[in-house]
Amino acid sequence: MATRKVTVTLPVEQLDRIEELVSAGHSVGVSGFVQEAVRTALDDAAGWGVMLAQALEESGGPLSSEERAWADIILIGAPRQDRAGA
Repeated sequence: MATRKVTVTLPVEQLDRIEELVSAGHSVGVSGFVQEAVRTALDDAAGWGVMLAQALEESGGPLSSEERAWADIILIGAPRQDRAGA
C-alpha cells in the first residue's frame, strides 16, 4: 500500500499516552498507532453508514429536516450549521 507523510497535531496528553503504549510494546510506533486508529475509525464510519442505510430503509426512508435536527441535538448537542443541502 502506498503511503504519504502528513503532519497531524495532537494534544500533548494524547501523544504522551501513545508514546507510553509504544514503549510498553503495544504498538510498533507512533505512526503505526495512528495508522491503526485511522483504519479503525474509517471502518467504524463505513459500518455506521451501512447500519444507518438499513435502518432508514426499514423505517420509511430518508430523515426529514426535523428528524435530522433532532438527531444533531442528541448526537452533538446542537443543530449543525453546515448542513446546506442536507
